[in-house]
Amino acid sequence: MSARIYFFSRLGVKNIAKEEPRINEQIRIREIRVVGDEGEQLGVMSPREAMEIANERHLDLVEIAPTAKPPVCRIMDYGKYRYEQQKREKEAKKKQKVIDVKEVKFRPGIEDHDFEVKLKNAIRFLNDGDKVKCTIMFRGRELTHPELGEALLDRVAEKLKDVAVVARKSKLEGRNMIMIVDPKPKK
Repeated sequence: MSARIYFFSRLGVKNIAKEEPRINEQIRIREIRVVGDEGEQLGVMSPREAMEIANERHLDLVEIAPTAKPPVCRIMDYGKYRYEQQKREKEAKKKQKVIDVKEVKFRPGIEDHDFEVKLKNAIRFLNDGDKVKCTIMFRGRELTHPELGEALLDRVAEKLKDVAVVARKSKLEGRNMIMIVDPKPKK
């Protein structure tokens, strides 16, 4: 069961969480443009007449364009329509790839072994398809030598050039210097 948000106004209660189309008796407009189940135009008529046509065909009357003048309604099997719509949404969700931004933090005076360990982690993140944010953290008087941080980030970029592309060059933000690298597109 999904959570719904309701909007209360003088005109009544309105569901604003996920706007679903009005169907059958929910359509309370004087005139509507009706499209048949095969896509043919049936013309402008009252919702009652359209409901009679839909009932004869054992289908539903669904409002598909509520903002049009007059609103457009279609005669269709609403259950089947909802099922197809949910299937499409699920398929689109499957194809989505969520890209995370992983962070690797360095210090200006980092030792070679520590540098290599952090570099291995960055390579692993890039191979997983995530972006990597390389951060140099300055403390105290280290901030007076930002060129050390830039040199370190250039070294990182040089070591990662086979698996990554620099998306954002090194930039000093407060006490940190940041560079963002993206994984190289796979061929």
